[in-house]
Amino acid sequence: MKGILKIYHPEETLKYHLKNTYCKAVYLNSENFLEVEIISDDDLDHVEDDSLQYQFPQIAFNISEFPIDSKKLAGKTFEVNEEVYTDVDLFDDEEAYISDNSLKFENDENGELTLFWKGNITDFYTGTEELIPFKLKCHFKADEIEIED
Repeated sequence: MKGILKIYHPEETLKYHLKNTYCKAVYLNSENFLEVEIISDDDLDHVEDDSLQYQFPQIAFNISEFPIDSKKLAGKTFEVNEEVYTDVDLFDDEEAYISDNSLKFENDENGELTLFWKGNITDFYTGTEELIPFKLKCHFKADEIEIED
């Protein structure tokens, strides 16, 4: 597993297993920018039949073109509070927004880059005006690709 996203809705905690993770510090025009893409798996085997998550089986979080001071990410924490840098894809016609984003990068015991991301997301499940807290943990270990002879 590459990681997990938990959305703490008042009715239930929703758990999304992550399928794809991407993170890169981009150097462009003498500036560094952070690019992050997290896409959940759409598998619902771990979800109860009457869960709110059944209406939204997959979700993706993105941060793009966020200015950072260096290309080194490990040991850094970034506060991303402007909507212009963030995007949420529900793979549906509904919209959601994230705010109060705190991204903390660390190297794990194997030296792999790990992200701890917490923030708030609009309640796209029930459509209320409430913001719902979420937490995400993932690693960016490259997948091993084996080629048979």
